[in-house]
Amino acid sequence: MLYHLYELNQAALSPARAAAEAYRLLFRNPLNPASHTPLGRGAAAALELFERTTRRYREPAWDIRTTDVDGLEVAVRPRRIIAKPFCNLVYFERDIPLARRRKDSKLLIMAPMAGHFPTLLRGTVRDMLPHHEVYITEWRDARRVPRSAGSFDLDDYIDYVIEFIRYFQGDVHVMAVCQPTVPVFAAVSLLEAERDRSAPRSMILMAGPIDARENPTAVNRFADGRSLEWFERNVITQVPWPHKGMMRHVYPGFLQLSGFMGMNLDRHITAHRELFHNLIRGDGDSADKHREFYDEFLAVMDLTAEYYLQTIHTVFLRYALPKGEMVHRNRRVEPEAVRRVALMTVEGEKDDISGNGQTFAAHNLCTNLPSSMRQHHLQPGAGHYGVFNGSRFRAEIVPKINSFIAANQRRRGLLARSFGRKS
Repeated sequence: MLYHLYELNQAALSPARAAAEAYRLLFRNPLNPASHTPLGRGAAAALELFERTTRRYREPAWDIRTTDVDGLEVAVRPRRIIAKPFCNLVYFERDIPLARRRKDSKLLIMAPMAGHFPTLLRGTVRDMLPHHEVYITEWRDARRVPRSAGSFDLDDYIDYVIEFIRYFQGDVHVMAVCQPTVPVFAAVSLLEAERDRSAPRSMILMAGPIDARENPTAVNRFADGRSLEWFERNVITQVPWPHKGMMRHVYPGFLQLSGFMGMNLDRHITAHRELFHNLIRGDGDSADKHREFYDEFLAVMDLTAEYYLQTIHTVFLRYALPKGEMVHRNRRVEPEAVRRVALMTVEGEKDDISGNGQTFAAHNLCTNLPSSMRQHHLQPGAGHYGVFNGSRFRAEIVPKINSFIAANQRRRGLLARSFGRKS
């Protein structure tokens, strides 16, 4: 019923939103004398704010068209490599001239399936493209997946990760950003326990809840203070008609967005107030930056109920992974089996979503991994998003990741040959 009320509200606001956009264009038209007055600019600004705050934001495009490789600007084309019901594996193909090609390492970026679309990592992809052959998981909005595709839970997520890693037959480095640190760590542990030669050369875990007991944040405390039944009763609903996923049980994006906004409500109110004043002053650059950020931030996707509830139960209520109790399809996840996959963890000093120490905990679990194959970086001054986006990421974190990948690109040698691949 909750989702139906949301859709009804969207439909009811559609005429008002269309009228607001039409009048905004009228008040911004330079041929309209009112557009040159404070009253006209104020009306246009108010109408834009109304339209933006009532709009349903669609999935953004990747919009990565070029990159710089050794001083040469080359075209980039996203290409789907594997298509699954709930996720696509996308390759960002760089059009490098044959004479300038080099053997760059392959980097598989595991995007979060936690509300926002994978394009939230557009900056991450853009900053890694000059150095690597970049692939990324492109998770699909659950409301667009028909029920005939079946269910999707945390076990299925780990299966997807294993399948994508095996596609590279061992010649890949895996970077997990935030939420996927747990399923990626579990998948690598399972591959190592099988002595599977397709295990990646390294894994980079960034700002994720490997052990949510460490330095708990408001997000962790919120989850820990409620039962699984509370989440099922209060945030799970059915997708309504006419979406393809009609009748699928989901944790809807609009509820997730309410949580995202509520965490820093004052900051978002201030940002929209500044947009209003910037529009009146004619500060187009500042207004464009606001639009660019919020067009991405306000675009959210639905998560399947079974995946969301299993993640809450496993990661935030039972802390199954750090306790050694996490199970994937009746097999215990064994972090102590990790011996060949180098481990790097990255955290932000001011991260208010995954507290300091939560990602570093992976090192404590990999008891048989040599110290020479470990690295940790705590980024001063960085919040959660600063760990994988922005100027600090580009200037300080990316070089460390590149050095770590380069050091482990040619590694494994005799040790890798000593393991046979299990079928």
